[in-house]
Amino acid sequence: MSKPTRSYPSLTVDTAGTGVVSQAGATLLVETMRKTGLDRALSTALGRWRAPTAVHDPGKIVCDLAIALAVGGDCLADIATLRAEPGLFGPVASDPTVSRLIDTLARDCDKALAAVAAARTRARAMAWKAAGRHAPDHGVGPDKPLIVDLDATLLTAHSEKENAAPTFKRGYGFHPLCSFVDHGAQGTGEPLSLLLRPGNAGSNTAADHITVTREALQQLPFAAKGGRVGHKVLVRTDAAGGTHEFADWLHARKLGYSLGFTLSDDAVARLALIPTAAWTPAYDDEGTPRKGAWVAEATGVLDLSSWPKGMRVVVRKERPHPGAQLRFTDTDGLRLTAFATNTTRGQLPDLELRHRRRARAEDRIRAAKATGLTNLPLHGYADNRIWIAIVALALELTAWTQMLALTDHEARRWEPKRLRLRLFSVAGRITRHARQVHLRLARHAPWAELIVTAHQRLHDLPRPA
Repeated sequence: MSKPTRSYPSLTVDTAGTGVVSQAGATLLVETMRKTGLDRALSTALGRWRAPTAVHDPGKIVCDLAIALAVGGDCLADIATLRAEPGLFGPVASDPTVSRLIDTLARDCDKALAAVAAARTRARAMAWKAAGRHAPDHGVGPDKPLIVDLDATLLTAHSEKENAAPTFKRGYGFHPLCSFVDHGAQGTGEPLSLLLRPGNAGSNTAADHITVTREALQQLPFAAKGGRVGHKVLVRTDAAGGTHEFADWLHARKLGYSLGFTLSDDAVARLALIPTAAWTPAYDDEGTPRKGAWVAEATGVLDLSSWPKGMRVVVRKERPHPGAQLRFTDTDGLRLTAFATNTTRGQLPDLELRHRRRARAEDRIRAAKATGLTNLPLHGYADNRIWIAIVALALELTAWTQMLALTDHEARRWEPKRLRLRLFSVAGRITRHARQVHLRLARHAPWAELIVTAHQRLHDLPRPA
């Protein structure tokens, strides 16, 4: 009996295949772009930057770049992935044309970014309307606010780039501040605004937090036209956002907030005045009492006279994880953390759990870094501002595809790397029959049926007027 000598089959490779396409699953992104009207919105918004003799529309080029990032690209040249598949993505501009457009937009950066932001707002309104009860703003109100997370991250510059600077972690690069809509436990999230900053930008700079929040509110469909927001929106940040100026700004606009609150030595000493009976068990992520963690309200024992009226401070104490080091402000071997909020309803453990879920912003940043944010590929600062706007478009396309086409499936929570491996990178074959063009996926592909179902859901959505 002969035994096989190879673990894998031996193949002869050539380039004689016809009708075969790669990235066939990325047509989900294309269909999402059509159904939300993002392609036409960008075409209209960027029309003023189109040269009279230009062949390629600036809006189409930006859309192509966003799709290229969504399927794994991290530089302008990666648009070649789409250019190789005109049957899926249509005509795609050459590398020099793409580069010239980015330079043109960068020379008029503020107006170009405003145009892109306006197109995003219109497309987001269509996406959320089509999502119905699965949209982030479905049923929002004071008791169920739309949560906007703010968080910053560090980007390393491996070459000389304009406005790159030393960071507080002794690196060198940039320190962007981001805002995201939280889709909750059943979904992921989507970006609202990304503010590129030099590496030496402060973590707790209130002016930057105000700028990002203002731009984020302009992206919300129910607030974009000057509608009243109030406590329908809750802004959630870590301690970097817990500044007097930012809290005052939120209070003046009657926005809900849940801000990390830094405990001073005097504040820690005052916590001893909280009665033992006032401490109640904290919840874990499943909403059940967690052993070794407690929460209590500290509003009555702290001096909050310089803070906005109605602000509450909730403190959590817990036994640190094995190996964790205590800080100077920790007492009795227990780690202390606190947050400030103006929410008046709800049990303390529920409010504390809601604030702790701010950690989902870290997931959103991880997804952004996997979608082009890690590598700012251009030298000019304005050029890289345009780049991160395209990163935001790519993240939104991915999130809207999951929200509209992958509803009620675990794929709605998949991060970009898994989406690319299982859905976007699937190969197919283009065939023509009865005056129609068909994309045939391999029957044995593990997630082929999911892709077909997702396409059908998008197909059934109405086309924007």
